[in-house]
Amino acid sequence: MKLQVKQYTFLLLLIAMSTIAVAQPGWNWGDSIDVAKEKNALYTDQLKSENYAAAAKALDWLLINTPDLNASIYINGAKIFENLAEKETDATKKKQYEEKALSMYDLRIKYFGDEASVMNRKVNSAYGFYKDDKSKYKELFEMFKKTVELNGTDIFDGNLLYYMVATHKYKRSSSALSDEDVFDIYSQIMDIVEQKKAAGKPVPGKIVDTIDKLLTSTVDVDCNFIEEKLGPKFRETKDIKLGKKIFSLMLAQKCTDSPLAIEAAEAIIEVTPDFAIAKFVASRYQKDDKLEKAKEFYQKAIELTDDAAKKADVYLSIAKIYQVQGQKVSARENAREALKNDPSLSDAYVLIGDLYMASFEDCKGGESRVKDRSVYIAAYNMYQRAGNGERMGMAKAQFPSIEDIFNESFEEGQSVSTGCWIGETVKLERRPQ
Repeated sequence: MKLQVKQYTFLLLLIAMSTIAVAQPGWNWGDSIDVAKEKNALYTDQLKSENYAAAAKALDWLLINTPDLNASIYINGAKIFENLAEKETDATKKKQYEEKALSMYDLRIKYFGDEASVMNRKVNSAYGFYKDDKSKYKELFEMFKKTVELNGTDIFDGNLLYYMVATHKYKRSSSALSDEDVFDIYSQIMDIVEQKKAAGKPVPGKIVDTIDKLLTSTVDVDCNFIEEKLGPKFRETKDIKLGKKIFSLMLAQKCTDSPLAIEAAEAIIEVTPDFAIAKFVASRYQKDDKLEKAKEFYQKAIELTDDAAKKADVYLSIAKIYQVQGQKVSARENAREALKNDPSLSDAYVLIGDLYMASFEDCKGGESRVKDRSVYIAAYNMYQRAGNGERMGMAKAQFPSIEDIFNESFEEGQSVSTGCWIGETVKLERRPQ
């Protein structure tokens, strides 16, 4: 009796072990287990030996009889048929292998899901097969469109480029896509590029540059296109991403005189303050004689940088505005701020010298020609610090004459205050005879 119990227990154990062996996780061997295992071993061995035709023959039985065996039969199947297509010289057979390879991706999705990831791989193969076949351009374009929508930022970097190529080819071969459609696709791609960069996974610069070039070779992105096609949409939606694209394109196409450029730039600054863009807006307002707005944006630019040289350049721009407005004190104040940040900025000394040269009529008291003309000595000193010989000569020609100095009982080298708003103390020099 004990022997029978032991034999029964042993039999149950064998059955259990057999069941475990058959029901391997992730594998569904079907009804003909032994045949399926044999075919699986055969095709994988042939694949390792790069005997793709023999591998395909063994794999075919699995595809028909155990289509849900394991995702590997479709992963390996794609490799097999892609290699067969690559080596085939007969055009008809080559196409058949290509279509068979692509069907592996579709069947993998059918039986094992993971559509986004599989499509990411499928389109890469499809691009290689279809890129020179005009009859397939629409299909290729639609495939990429779906893949990008499924994957978002998980899309392979290379597929972003291929999507733009597919768009280019489809647009050139059909009237189905408008210029606006192409730009929307480009914007979608570049949004993903920005998101990848923000996530610390930047798309290689060569890919991004090529995508940019493909846009301009697909659509005539000139100033009129930006104004007429993109401007109205931006003004309606105030979409900051579109604003960035518009501003970037306008810089590239040298359309920055357009009011749209300022609108886009100001929208960008509100969301993402930027020194260069603030300075651009200020310079445009300055060019259009909207000087108060120019000063406002120059001030914003100063607040957006810690770079001393950049600050100096902007302070000098503000000084020039005050100079034009006749506000000499404020002009000098900003020029001096420029020099605090960059003592080598010779243009700031020139500007102060120009302010002094232009102040003779405002500052002369009419009682002393020597003191009145001391403003020119102050101007000369500024030009000298700038190293501007031409202006030094102009200023020196206006110095007091030796007769003026003698008649008013002054001496050369004597310190004299200019007075007025200038408030400089200079050493007397006579003008050349």
